[in-house]
Amino acid sequence: MHIELINTGTELLLGEVVNTHAAYVGAKLRPIGLRLARQVAVPDGDPIRQSLEAARGAHIVIATGGLGPTPDDMTREIAAALYDLPLRIDEDFITALTAYMESRGHTMTDNNRRQGLVPEGATLLANPAGTAPGLYLPAQDDLPHLFLLPGPPRELYPMFEELVLPRIVAISGATKPAPASRTWTLYGLGESMIAHTIGDSLETLPGMAEVGYRLGKKVDINLRCFGSKDALEKADSLVRKHFRDQLISTTGECMEEVVIRLLCEKNTTLATAESCSGGLVSHRLTNVPGSSEVFTHGFVTYANAAKVSMLGVSQADLDTHGAVSEPVARAMADGALRQSGATCAISLTGIAGPTGGSEAKPVGTVFIAFAARNGATFCKKFFYPHEREYFKLLASQRALELVRRHLADLPLG
Repeated sequence: MHIELINTGTELLLGEVVNTHAAYVGAKLRPIGLRLARQVAVPDGDPIRQSLEAARGAHIVIATGGLGPTPDDMTREIAAALYDLPLRIDEDFITALTAYMESRGHTMTDNNRRQGLVPEGATLLANPAGTAPGLYLPAQDDLPHLFLLPGPPRELYPMFEELVLPRIVAISGATKPAPASRTWTLYGLGESMIAHTIGDSLETLPGMAEVGYRLGKKVDINLRCFGSKDALEKADSLVRKHFRDQLISTTGECMEEVVIRLLCEKNTTLATAESCSGGLVSHRLTNVPGSSEVFTHGFVTYANAAKVSMLGVSQADLDTHGAVSEPVARAMADGALRQSGATCAISLTGIAGPTGGSEAKPVGTVFIAFAARNGATFCKKFFYPHEREYFKLLASQRALELVRRHLADLPLG
């Protein structure tokens, strides 16, 4: 079953709007054993027609965007012309749209009426979250079954699940389950290293259909395999044999989700003390449901005075070693542990840049320390010479990794 997705809108190609539709549609098709064969994003206007023309021969095409009331919303007109179908006004829709707009104090205009144009023989798909309905055009000759859907996710997603997916199931006869698959999330390894170490072994496993590598939710790597149950079990053994310490999750969890889960399982609490990361570690942790049970304090001590007054960092250490140093990182972690009463604490102090570095401590330097009750404080220097925001992400990931390793009884160093 050849399914294509066409996302329309100049804003997608200008970087004004992030295109998330391929990930969403792909995830919804996968459980019924289907997948996208191709996805393209095109600007408004004639490229929409060109893309629909190029999709001749596909079984199903899903096109998003271009169904609104403004002059650049041309998808329905282009589709009607391609399928050689006259456009008719759906008066029932116009009546409902008029009532909807009047209830909100708006006046019906000719532009709004355009949204009621329906190619003859097409089915109008109701849109409870917006004013632009979707459309379904049955296949004809070498033209595919065509679904025209609004672009905004809050409108598209409910419509897709309730009105489009059941039709796709009926068209395709999709009754088989998705191919068996498994995903391993790994940290501290590049795709090339994973592939170099076990790639050939995975590819040659009997029953292995597909092996893929991709960036995970943050800066981890997802290794994904499709294949028979026996092949996936053998793949799991290979991953655990070679990457036991780097294996974060087999359930799709990102680093902060793993940390919160382990804190809960171990009945352990955590505090953070952050300087260069500006609270990013705390932000990531508190994005996870259940974090309130195990995350106690987040100290953002950006200024030296805050490090002294809130965490008890020695002014002498600051004067002698500087804020970006091992003694200060250790003192921050120890202070966070002492002040919070938590079971363990993590601290970060570094130089995010683009200025402030030196020959001894260049931009990208960060010291991360971990302290736990009844244990020695660990500290290590890392170097992430990247732009400011990416530096903060990498540093926060490494800090969470130290917490994960402690909770998983793995060496920190």
